[in-house]
Amino acid sequence: MLARSSVQSLAMTTQAVADTRLAKPRAMAARREWLVPLAVVVVLLAWASAFIVIRAVADSVSAGPLALGRLVVGSVALGILALRHGQPLPRGRALIFVAAYGVLWFAGYGVVLNIAEQHLDAGTTAMLVAVAPVLVAVGAAVFLDEGFPRTLVAGIAIAFSGIVLIASGTAQGGIDGLGVVLGLLAALLYASGVLTQKVALRSVDALTATWVGCVIGMVTLLPLLPQAVDELSAASMSTLLAVVYLGLVPTAVGYGLWAYALARMPAGRLASTTLAVPAIAIAMSWLLLGEVPTLLAMVGGALALAGVVVSRRRS
Repeated sequence: MLARSSVQSLAMTTQAVADTRLAKPRAMAARREWLVPLAVVVVLLAWASAFIVIRAVADSVSAGPLALGRLVVGSVALGILALRHGQPLPRGRALIFVAAYGVLWFAGYGVVLNIAEQHLDAGTTAMLVAVAPVLVAVGAAVFLDEGFPRTLVAGIAIAFSGIVLIASGTAQGGIDGLGVVLGLLAALLYASGVLTQKVALRSVDALTATWVGCVIGMVTLLPLLPQAVDELSAASMSTLLAVVYLGLVPTAVGYGLWAYALARMPAGRLASTTLAVPAIAIAMSWLLLGEVPTLLAMVGGALALAGVVVSRRRS
């Protein structure tokens, strides 16, 4: 009887130890589940704020130097973190994909978008760039075998209709044909960058991939260095601080957390969340610049946010 009781006691103790050992990984996994949505929220806020800051310095710095300046700041900030992180640099096929989105997304998209906003109002530009998540979803389904989840398709349709309302509610004047072409080109560069980055993140950690991509984008724009030096040396302190902010927050923090989230969720589903950026930018513009949105733009913003919620639901 005593032996049986001892065996039962030992079994209970062993089970308790096993439960304790399992509880810690489960708790860590639960915390990690919250890290990805939190990272996505920070990315959306950071990228939305970029529209406000770019608008504020549009008359002080031209498109190319502004893109180069923020990449210089972003490369330095990310480099400090990446070197302390101590992960190996991408090589071979992975480096090719990192270089591809460094040129397409960090350099090309940044410059083309800045130029497009010189020809179009913010609402129309946002509508054109909002084509990018649709392209990402299609590309991810075709090339990355992510498929077309019904909730993702429905969410993108709802959010995109909201973007159209935002553009209709904020559009001013006629439509510039060159601006439309540039806006669509920016969306294509954005989508191409996301898809190539998704492949690169299979073998490279998010921080290193973001840093190397940012550096490659900066090197791509180095021919604009003399112009950037001339313009920034004559710029006001507020303009210089704006460039530093764009490099630290939308670039280093935004792109870094984006890569972290992209490595942990489907590209199409993550890209669909960026359809909320125009709505957030309108809210920020209302709060910070006193630009009151029209009723149509407010309804469109609500639809865009609702579409993002739908796209995040599991089929």
